[in-house]
Amino acid sequence: MASAVLLLLQLLLLTSLVSASHHWGGTTSFTYKGRNPDGTVKMSLRTRDTYDNCYYYHYWYCYGSNCGYANTRVRSQIDTSTNTPSYENSWCETETVETWTLPSDKPFNLRSASCCWISTRNSVSNWNFDSHMDFGMRSDTRQPNKSPDIAIVPFLRVPQNCPRTYRLAAFDPDGDRVRCRYGNQQGYECDNCHLPSGFQLDQDSCTLRYQYTNSDYRIFGFEMVIEDYARGTIDLFYSDGSSVRKYPLPSRMKRQAYTTAPPTTTSNPWWWWQTTTAPTTTSNPWWWWQTTPAPTTTTTTTPTTSNPWWWWQTTTVPTTRQSVSSTPLSKQPLQFSFLVDPPVPSCQEGLYLPKFVAPTPSHGARITAEVNKEVEIRVKATAAYSSIQNIIFSGPTNVTKHRDTNNDFVIRWTPAEDDLGEQYPICFVVESVSGSSAYQSEMRCVLVEIQRHQIEATVTCTESTMKVEVDKTSFFGLTEDHLRLSDPSNTICSLRRHSNSSHIVAIVPLNECGTQIEEDDDYLIFKNEITTGSDDPNALITRKHLVEARFYCQYPKRGNVTLNFKVHRKNVTVWEKGFGTFTYQFEFYQSNQFRAMFSPNSYPLEYNVGDRIYMQLDASSSVNNTEMFVESCRAAPYDNPNYHSTYSIIENGCNVDPTLQIHSTPNDREFRFSIEAFKFIGLHDQVYISCTVMMCEAGNPNTRCSRGCSNSTMHNFRNKREAVIESGKHFVSQGPLRLKREADPRGGSAVNLNLNLVFVAGCLLAAVGMVCGVIIYKTKTSRVKYQPLPAYES
Repeated sequence: MASAVLLLLQLLLLTSLVSASHHWGGTTSFTYKGRNPDGTVKMSLRTRDTYDNCYYYHYWYCYGSNCGYANTRVRSQIDTSTNTPSYENSWCETETVETWTLPSDKPFNLRSASCCWISTRNSVSNWNFDSHMDFGMRSDTRQPNKSPDIAIVPFLRVPQNCPRTYRLAAFDPDGDRVRCRYGNQQGYECDNCHLPSGFQLDQDSCTLRYQYTNSDYRIFGFEMVIEDYARGTIDLFYSDGSSVRKYPLPSRMKRQAYTTAPPTTTSNPWWWWQTTTAPTTTSNPWWWWQTTPAPTTTTTTTPTTSNPWWWWQTTTVPTTRQSVSSTPLSKQPLQFSFLVDPPVPSCQEGLYLPKFVAPTPSHGARITAEVNKEVEIRVKATAAYSSIQNIIFSGPTNVTKHRDTNNDFVIRWTPAEDDLGEQYPICFVVESVSGSSAYQSEMRCVLVEIQRHQIEATVTCTESTMKVEVDKTSFFGLTEDHLRLSDPSNTICSLRRHSNSSHIVAIVPLNECGTQIEEDDDYLIFKNEITTGSDDPNALITRKHLVEARFYCQYPKRGNVTLNFKVHRKNVTVWEKGFGTFTYQFEFYQSNQFRAMFSPNSYPLEYNVGDRIYMQLDASSSVNNTEMFVESCRAAPYDNPNYHSTYSIIENGCNVDPTLQIHSTPNDREFRFSIEAFKFIGLHDQVYISCTVMMCEAGNPNTRCSRGCSNSTMHNFRNKREAVIESGKHFVSQGPLRLKREADPRGGSAVNLNLNLVFVAGCLLAAVGMVCGVIIYKTKTSRVKYQPLPAYES
C-alpha cells in the first residue's frame, strides 16, 4: 500500500513538472486607439503566447506610473503543430487582444513573468517579458508615437550542418530605426541573458545567423528585445503640457554582431550597457546619464517632492542639454524556441530543406488589404527528397491557413473595421518530412497594410454564375467600354450586356470568362476580376492595370454547385479582331458515322469502361479561308479550364491517350475524334471533356495550326501592324459523362451480401461470448482456490 501511494505521489510530481514546463515564447504590440470622453487614453494590447497547449496565456500587469487597467480580453488560436522536439507532443500559439484604459499619454511599463520554459539546453527556466511604451505626440509626424510591429514563427529548427540566416520581422510605422538586441536585464528581460553559442545577432539589421553547434533534443530558448529609436532629433509632447526630447541612436553605439554575452553587471538598469561612460556618482537619478555639460537651453521649473514622477523632464540643470545618447521610444520582448536537428545529407534548398517558389511573396513584401475584404497570401514550396507536409505561421487574430489540391498553401485573413490604418506582419515557414526527420524552409515575413474600401461591390453567388455589381464611381470615371473580365473573348463575358448608368454589372458563368477554380478539402472557390485592358488581346506590349476589382464565390463541397455541372453545354460564340464572330460547337455522337448526335436532354451520358466515346468539334465563322486547330483536350471532374487534376487526351496538338482515334472530316473547320471510356471517369461522380481550340488563316505555314503536334513553347510573334493570321485560344467543353452503375443480373447480390454479413457477425458474437465465459469461469475458480477454509472443516 505504501509503495502504491509513493508511486502515485511520484506520478503526480512528474505530472506537475511536465505541466509547469510549457512556455515556448511570445511577443507583444501596442496600438493607440484614441481618447475616451474623460481624456483618458484607449490602447489595444496584442500578445501572442505559445505553449504546449491552447489553454494558457500571459497575464500582464503595469508597474511604475501611468498605470491603467484592462477592460476586455479576447483570446483566439493562431496556429498549432505536432512537429516538435521528441519530448513534446505539440505547440499552440494564441493571440490575446486586450483593450486598456490609461490615465494619460505618458510612458508606461507592462510586465509578465512566470515559470517555466519547456526543457532548454541553454538553462533558460523562468520566462520574463518586460515592455515600455510611449504614446507622446511626435514632432515629426504630428501623430502619437507607435511601436514596431513584430512577429516570428514560435518554433524554428535547422539541421546541425546547415548555416541559415533569419531576418526578423520588425516594421516600424513611424519609420524609426529598429534594433533587435538580446535581453540583458536578468529577471526582467531574460533568465539566462546570453546569446546561445553558434549564433550571431546583427542588432541594427535584426538579422539572426545560425552558424554551427551540435544537435540536441532540447531547444534553445531565445530571449530578445526589440527597440526603436528616432532617426533624427524629435520631441514628444504630452497632454499635460510637458515634453521630452529624443535623440537618434549614435553610430558609435551600433552593434554589428556578437556571440558573447552582454555586460555581466546586473546591478545597473537595462539601458546601462548602451553607454561607455556612466555617471561617477550613484546618488544621481536614473536619467542622469543622458545629460552632459553643454551651454544651451535650460528650464526654469524648480522640482519639489510633490511633483509627479515625470518631472525630471523639466528639472533645472544649470547650463546642460541632452547629449546624443538616447533611450528607446519603446521596448518589446521577442521570445521563441529554436531546435538544432541532426545533420542532413545536403543543405541545398529544394532537396531536403523546402525551397520557396512562385507565387510565394518575398520577405518584407508589403500587401495592401481592405476592411471586410479577404486578403490572400499564396505560398508554394518544393523539396525533392522530402514530402511537403505543413505550413506554420504567426499573424493576427482570425488568420487561417488552407492547402489546395495543387499542394499550394493559402493564408487568408479578413481585416475588421478596428484594423483600419494598422499594419500587421505575417511570418510563415513550410515544413517537410522524410522518415522520422522534419525540416523547415527559411522564414519569410510580409506586412499587411489595412486601408478603406477602394471599390464598392456586391457579389451574388448562384449555383451556376457569379454576379458582381460595382458602383461606377469606384472606377474613377472608367466605363464598361474600358473594362473587361479576365477573358472577354466570349460574347457572354462582355460587360456591356448587363451594365447600366450607375453600375458595372457582370454575370459570369463558373466555367467561362477566365474564371479560375481552386479546391481544398472543404471548398471549391471560383475567382475572376474586372480590370482595365487593351482592345487588342494579342498586343505584344501590355501595361499594368489601372484598376483591379477581384471577386470570388466559395462553395462547400458538400453543398450544391450542381445546376451548372449537370446540363448540356451550350455553343461558345467568340468575337475577335480579324476573325469577326465565330461559334464553336462541341457534341457527342452515338457512332463513328457522326450522324446521330446525343440529345441535350440525355445528359449526363453514361458509358461502360471500354465503350468508345465519339466527339466532334466544329467552328462556323463569317470569315472565309480559315481553319480550326485543337491544341489540347482533357478530362476533369469540373467544367473549368483552370482545374488542374485532369486526364490528358491531347496535349500541344499531340495524341496522348493510347486509345485516341482521329476521324476524317469534310472540311478544316471540323475535328472528329474518339476514345475508349476510361477508369478516370469512375473516380468522380462525373467528368467533362474540355478542349482548347483556335482559328488560323488556312494554308499559312507560319500559324500554330500548320505546325500540328509540337512540344515547343515558342510562339510566332508578329508585329501589331501585320495582318491577323491566327486567333487566341478558346475553351470549349461538353459533358458530363458517367460510368454506368453495374448491377447483378440475378438481382440478389445485395441480399446475399446482407446474409453473409449477418452470418459473420453472429460468428463473431459467439466467439466473444465463449471467450468471456472462459474468463469468468477462470476468475471464479481462482477465487475459490484462495478462500480460507472454515474452522470446523478438517
